[in-house]
Amino acid sequence: MSKKTNFLESMKNLSNIKTSFMIMKIIFKDNTKLVCLLSDKTGSIKATFANPKVKLEVGYVVEVDANMDTNLEINSFEVLNEYELSNYLPTLQRDINEVMKEIEDISNSYILSREAKELNNYFFKDEEFLKKFKQCIGGVSMHHNYIGGLAEHTLNVMYLTTILCDRYDCRHSEIAVLSSKLHDIGKILEFNFNGPFKYSIRGELEGHITIGVQMIDEAVRSKPNFYSEDFVNRVKGCIVQHHGKIEYGSPKNANMEESIIVNFADSIDARMNKLYQLKEIFEINSWSEYDRALETRIYF
Repeated sequence: MSKKTNFLESMKNLSNIKTSFMIMKIIFKDNTKLVCLLSDKTGSIKATFANPKVKLEVGYVVEVDANMDTNLEINSFEVLNEYELSNYLPTLQRDINEVMKEIEDISNSYILSREAKELNNYFFKDEEFLKKFKQCIGGVSMHHNYIGGLAEHTLNVMYLTTILCDRYDCRHSEIAVLSSKLHDIGKILEFNFNGPFKYSIRGELEGHITIGVQMIDEAVRSKPNFYSEDFVNRVKGCIVQHHGKIEYGSPKNANMEESIIVNFADSIDARMNKLYQLKEIFEINSWSEYDRALETRIYF
């Protein structure tokens, strides 16, 4: 595997570079050249390949020898087949294993019944699911839009759910916490996150709520006559309703104590993550641009 040690942010003053990038967007191509946007985890730059002999596609990782002015002029390149994805895409700043440990700690405190443990383990003891869950993004652009974002968002929603359940004596705290853990599992199939972040075909057609409910149904069918009807209805209800209102993408408005709690926790974390990302860009005593997710400008 080629090891990337040079990143774009540290090469701004160089005239010649040799490093690797991911192709994020094809801007122009004809028989004589290809112009595209190249990126690593620290930034993006426009590049021109003169008469490339190899077909290049979005998502390819290429090692280049290039002259750099405002843009890159590629002298030679090689397509890499083995690479560390986190070098080329925005990635969670924390150790993902620490996040998963915190998720497990909350689970061990609140997910205690026979049914809840079984449903939890169906997903979180499955190595293929876990691999995708730890890598998945929380969104393409709205919030937690980086590798590991789904796990971080899930942890935060679980934590906020426990606070609300404890403070307001939720009758079904276990259901709320389990549902907060499962509320976005459909995102592992909604998004493509191995290259430029985008929606999968299934994600475009169904969305993560519908996909997540189908995943719960598959888990329930794998253990016939094990789960009670009330348990299944409440967990699925929380997933269906976790956006709170129909106009926000939920098939049904939130109408259970536990689903209202999960919705509030989900909304708080999504909005605060967006604020955090804006705070990294804008200085104190300045205004952000209008943000579509927050529906306002933010004064810092």
